[in-house]
This record gives sequence, C-alpha cells and structure tokens, in this order.
Amino acid sequence: MSSVQQEVDERTNLTASNKFELLLFRLGSDGNSDRSELFGINVFKVREIVAMPTITGMAGAMPHMLGVVNLRGQIIPVIDLPSVVGLKPKTGLNIMLVTEYARTTQGFAVESVEEIVRLDWNQVLSAENSAAGMVTSIARLDGDTEDTRLAQVLDVEQILRQITPSDTKDVDPETIGAKLKMQAGASILAADDSAVARGLIEQALTAMGAQYIMTKTGKEAWEKLLSLAAAAQAEGKGVRDKVAMVLTDLEMPEMDGFTLTRKIKQDDRFKFLPVVIHSSLSGATNEDHIKTVGADAYVAKFVAEELAETIRNVLAK
Repeated sequence: MSSVQQEVDERTNLTASNKFELLLFRLGSDGNSDRSELFGINVFKVREIVAMPTITGMAGAMPHMLGVVNLRGQIIPVIDLPSVVGLKPKTGLNIMLVTEYARTTQGFAVESVEEIVRLDWNQVLSAENSAAGMVTSIARLDGDTEDTRLAQVLDVEQILRQITPSDTKDVDPETIGAKLKMQAGASILAADDSAVARGLIEQALTAMGAQYIMTKTGKEAWEKLLSLAAAAQAEGKGVRDKVAMVLTDLEMPEMDGFTLTRKIKQDDRFKFLPVVIHSSLSGATNEDHIKTVGADAYVAKFVAEELAETIRNVLAK
C-alpha cells in the first residue's frame, strides 16, 4: 500500500516542474498504409487498463458506441476509439482504457497499449488543426530532435461531445444568472487548448456580460499577461485595470495550468490576481494539488451555471 501511495505522490508532484506522464497506445492504420501511429492520454485521466471485457450492445446506440460493460458493478459506456478517428486496428480491439473526464466515466477501446513516458510540457506542441480538430497537441517523445517519435494527444472533450451530444443548451442565458460586475476596461484572461472548451467558455462569459481574452496554452496566457502588464504600466495604470482574473485549464501544451498558476502567484506583479482552474481533471488528489499552487478556486468542466457561480464568488472577494 505504501508503494502505491508513493507512486501516486510522485506523479502528483510532477506538476511542480511542468511535467506529466503520457500513456501511449495504438489504434491501427488508415488503410492507405500499414503504419500504426502512436496516440497518448494523460495518465491522470486513466483510472485503469483492462483486457477487453464482454460488451453488451445497446439498442439505438450512437455511431462509434460499442455498447456497455459491467465493471465491478458499474455500467460503463465503451467507445470505439479507432473508428472515431478513422482508423482500423490490425489485431482487433484488445484493450479498454477506463477514463474519467469532466464528471463522467467511460471506456475507450484501443488496439494496444505501449508504455508510459514522462515528459515536460514544453515537449508538447499545439496541433489543434490536425485530424478534423480531434488532436489538441503533438508530443515529441524523445525531445527536440529530428528523429524523435511523435504521439498525437486526442481532444477527448471533442470526441465525447461528438459521441454523446447534449440534448440541452450548453449555455442558457436565462439560467446562468446575473451579469458580472467588472471594472470597466478589465477582462477575464482565459486559457484552454481544446477548441470545444474555448467555445463553451466564450459562450458562458458572453452570457455573463464579461469581457474576455482567450488563449490556447498556459505559455500564451503568461505572455499575454506580461504584455497587458506592460501596457498598463505605460498608461499609468495597474494590472487590475486590464485583468480582472485568470481562468485556466490544467492540461495544455508548452505550459500547463499548474505552472501558469504558480508563476502568477509567485510574481509580485500578479500574485493578487484571482486564478480559477477549470478542468476535466477531477478527483481529490488533483483538487488538493490545485490548492498547493495557490489557485483561488477550482470548478470541473463543464456546467455553465457552476462556472458562472464560481467566477462571481471569486470576483466578489
């Protein structure tokens, strides 16, 4: 038991140095080539890896949905991940990754699992225009070398919304509550690498009447914050005249949300700025670590009303 806890602690502490672990797996080929590319998923989102269990097909299931499995008393939907991205496994769907995303548990059927690699987030570059928007980033597994292996990090939020679309409004102006009271000229600086998540955040902030600046990575958000601080100084103003708060995802290429938050809170120019972490990474371990980097609040993706309430509470302080 102590060795298991030590492993959990070690992986949690990786976030203190802008590092993370990526589980590598294969999905098959596209029919035009025998080559099977590597894909990756953050280990924090993988609850367990199991040999493919017996799947029960569901009447009227959405495309790419294989059915459900009974895993120790929990009914879990299983998604055919190769078919989602247009690939065909050579040896079949042999492994199920049980994952936890944004308050949901699901299984992803894959062909094979390769290994777990430890990376720095600066080894991961944004690539959201790839694969019809299903890839958020490309991980350079062997560093910045010409012959490095590459792994595609999938936008699971996009995939889940495609497979199980919501039958209700993501953002309803009638239920999101009162407009935000913000200083004139100040904006919410937001960062998220998922195009789907950015779209939802933008809808929510617009419904709240908030000015915002949207960025795609922690590095881009940090550089924008520095730029805004310089502009405020040139105008004889303070940072709060430009930035009301920072809203950040955790998993982002180049610089993650943990590192962004820590840099803000350790900088005398910005430490008073409220930071809200908005992430599909959930669980007590992650939420406890969020507190250690100095974030003012955490809210799980994506319920617009909860996001709005959290932002109001933080700004009210």
